[in-house]
Order: sequence, then C-alpha cells, then structure tokens
Amino acid sequence: MKDMDFIFETKMMVRDYECDIEGIVNNANYLHYIEHTRHLFLKERGLSFAEMHNKGVDAVVARVNMQFKVPLRCDDEFYSRLALKKEGIKYIFYQQINRASDNKLCFRANVELVCLVNGKLGESEEYNQALLG
Repeated sequence: MKDMDFIFETKMMVRDYECDIEGIVNNANYLHYIEHTRHLFLKERGLSFAEMHNKGVDAVVARVNMQFKVPLRCDDEFYSRLALKKEGIKYIFYQQINRASDNKLCFRANVELVCLVNGKLGESEEYNQALLG
C-alpha cells in the first residue's frame, strides 16, 4: 500500500466532538471518514446509493482491516485517499488518511465491498462500469 496510486482524494477536518477524553480522534470516527470518502468517490463517478438501491443493487462492506498509526487531534486537517482494485466479485478499496500539516500517515485500511443484487450476492454492471471504467 505504500506505493499505491491513489485515484481519489478529499480534504477534511477533525471536529471537536469526534475526539475522546485523551484528546485524540476516537477510533470509530476513522470508519466514518473513509466511508464518506468512498461515498464522495462514487458520487464523482456518477453512482448514487439511493438510485442503486431503488434498482435492487446494494454495495455493502464485507470486511475491513484497519491500522492506526499517528492520532489525529481536534482541528487537524487531513487528506483521505483511496485506490481500488477488483478481485473476483469484491471491490477492494485501499484507503489512507494523512495529516495535512506534515503528511504523516495516521490511518490506513483495506475495505472489501460486495454487491447484493435483489438480495443475492452478485455482479453489478453499473458498479463495474463506474468504478473500473
């Protein structure tokens, strides 16, 4: 993942209520950050979760592997980046968060998504086209 070619990036800022008593971002919030990044990426590619759901297609997280490196703190700005590959019926998102002030790696995760088509595990041509070209 160190030499990954990221295909999408967004800048965000830590909000005070996302921090715990230790003054660092609570671990669960990193999942929110990377999910928001994936949603922005899909939107940029012309995919709407609501529209796809109405067509009977739902992309769901099947597995997440996370590594916490350097903590983010209140008011830190950061970049959330992603890369993507397809493996069988899985979309594997390689996601990384770097603090904007010094580009320190704060967090990284591999997120595996699969599609449910009318409630059954399957392929989605719309997702394949939007995500893979």
